[in-house]
Amino acid sequence: MKPKITPTGKEISLTDDDIIVSKTDLTGRITYANRTFMRIANYSERQLLGIQHNIVRHPDMPRGAFKLLWDTLKSGQEFFAYVFNMTSEGHGYWVFANVTPDRDANGKVIGYFSVRRKPKPAALDVVRPIYKQMLEIEKAAGAAKATDASIRFVQDTLKGLGTDYERFILSI
Repeated sequence: MKPKITPTGKEISLTDDDIIVSKTDLTGRITYANRTFMRIANYSERQLLGIQHNIVRHPDMPRGAFKLLWDTLKSGQEFFAYVFNMTSEGHGYWVFANVTPDRDANGKVIGYFSVRRKPKPAALDVVRPIYKQMLEIEKAAGAAKATDASIRFVQDTLKGLGTDYERFILSI
């Protein structure tokens, strides 16, 4: 069960050398967490293994972003995103994430592998207002329609820019 943590409003930053690595099963339960992940998120291995990866989800992250992640992964593709996570103390931290399907020797997807690193500050200047707008749209749409409404906003915005999600994320 995800612990009830109140965000502190404090942000911590990754260093250029920090590489966060984790693996999950098909349902998002953590099967591996490297020491960097444990140190930054301030959880022990025992507190992470077998727990849903959303243990580090910050409430300021729009739900639509995670629906995009899961839809992309379930289609067999890798996913890139800027993500705002939360430590066990409630501090926020930004990452640039690359999540890929983890396949067995026969090519069957058996889980997911995620590598996260320090994001570019200029990219966060672009992403923060988008996420803020997504959160406002989700709140106005109500729980049942929140993710679809915020995803539609992102897709319409990107269409207006003449690009798609992956090209946009990798370009900023």
